[in-house]
Amino acid sequence: MSYEERGAWIYLVATAGTYAAYVVVVLGRAAGGPLSAVPHVAPMLWAIGIGIALSIAGRIVVETVKPSESHKSDVRDREINRSAQHVGGLVLGVSMMVPLGLTMAEAAHFWIANAIYAGLVLSALVATPVRLVACRRGL
Repeated sequence: MSYEERGAWIYLVATAGTYAAYVVVVLGRAAGGPLSAVPHVAPMLWAIGIGIALSIAGRIVVETVKPSESHKSDVRDREINRSAQHVGGLVLGVSMMVPLGLTMAEAAHFWIANAIYAGLVLSALVATPVRLVACRRGL
């Protein structure tokens, strides 16, 4: 498995895991009450920060335990990343219509912030598998 592919797997797991943990924390804090009244800022910031830290630490641990043969990206890796970023950007652009609509409808900040976070996670959860498939099967 290449350096880029390992990094993509780590990023995918870290992103999905921290978002799932965030959702569990927020739903747990709701305790049957309205979700928009739940304090969500601190858990969201913690989830984003932990996701970033897990991605970095995971890559360091994996590369320490079983180093990749090369850390240099070639033309193929750059094309795969470009293609995956293109797909992720399209998903992100389309998903940002939801928070825009919520803002125009003057929805609670909770819903707007969570729509943005969900759009970012969705973008990562679509772009990363595109990258992984392209690494395995080619462009």
